[in-house]
Order: sequence, then structure tokens, then C-alpha cells
Amino acid sequence: MARALDIHLPPGLLRVLDIGGGNGIQAMRLAAQGRAVTVLDADPAMLERAAARWAEERASAAGGTLELVEGRGENARQLVGGDWDAVLCHGVLMYLQHADALLAELGRCVRKNGGIVSVLAKNADALAMRPALEGLPHDALAVINQQTERGKLGVESRAHHRADVERSLSEHGLQTLQWYGVRVFTDHLGDEPPGQDVSTWLELEWSAGKRSPYREVARLFHLVSTRP
Repeated sequence: MARALDIHLPPGLLRVLDIGGGNGIQAMRLAAQGRAVTVLDADPAMLERAAARWAEERASAAGGTLELVEGRGENARQLVGGDWDAVLCHGVLMYLQHADALLAELGRCVRKNGGIVSVLAKNADALAMRPALEGLPHDALAVINQQTERGKLGVESRAHHRADVERSLSEHGLQTLQWYGVRVFTDHLGDEPPGQDVSTWLELEWSAGKRSPYREVARLFHLVSTRP
């Protein structure tokens, strides 16, 4: 996902809003490139973690800034304004019963004439892949026609069909630039490392995530859109 962001966020895109950015790991990486990044998150505990981490990393941020704002993504424009060069929403839709209100807000927050919206969501078209590859056919069969599951964190989460998310974003003025699959071959390994040659596995994941049919069976899809 970081590689994809580096492709689609050229140096001129300086103002970045990270909705549901949590502890700020992705936001700090972008701030370290000299960008002005705002993290909007409803969880004060996560924002506290982000503040502590940023205090340690601020000195090496190459002039970038990080602002932390508490609040829900559906209220983003009211809380932090609009005309953002890029709006990120990674790993948030899966915890919402209804995603359209947030997707509409992404379109309202990003600037016209080339603003970028980046969405990372759980792939409903491949929900059974992980349990099947883990050797749990009953679990795989239970979710193969579903959009919800109880993951390893014990929290119920929702998957989305990429076509539905694209359609919703289109209704709010956003056009798809590119999409990627994330975690194609190694998702079922859990916390186990894929082996000694991690760099090769990462390269394989990146290569597969850019092309069909591999990206269709990835655990997550990363959708990059623009507002023309």
C-alpha cells in the first residue's frame, strides 16, 4: 500500500487527510516526506499513541507536520474542512454497518482538479480464502457467501465488494485511477513470517497485487480514485 501511495501522491500533493488513521503509522510516513498530514480518528487512545510516536519521530520529518483531531469520519468536512490534496481511508469501512455516508464525505473533503482518494477495504469476493488456506473448510464455507466475519481480533467486521465501493465513490464525483490487491499469498500465515527471503515475498505480493486474476483473491483491495 505504501508503494501505491508513493506512485499516486506526487510531491506537489502536500495536504493529506487520514480518516481513521489510528496510531498514525501511515500518516507519519507521509509527514516524513515533507507533507502536512492531519489524522482524524474517533478513538482518543489511538490518537494518544500517535502523539507519543510522533514526539519521537518529529525531528526527522523533513519539515512535515502532523495534526491529530478527534472525531468521526462522517463529520470530517465540518471538523477539518475541505480541499485536501489527498484523503486516505484505510481499514475503516470494515467497522461500519453502512459505509455510504463516509464514502460521500471523502468526495466532499478532497479538492477538485486532481485530488486523490485512497480506500483500503476487506475484499468480500475473497472472504473464504484465508480460512480455506488455513485448513478450515467449515469456516470457509460459512463465510463464502457472507460479507461479515469475526476476525482474529474477535471483533465482527464487514467486507465489501470493490465494484460497490467504486460505484458509490462515482456517485460522489470520484473516478477510479487504479486498484491493487493487498495480501494475496501470505495472509493465511497470520503472525508467522513468510520465510527468510522477506524482500522477495514483498516483491511477489506487489507484483501480484497489480494484476488480475491474483488481485481478485487478495484479502484486501486498495482503491485509488481522483476527483476531476
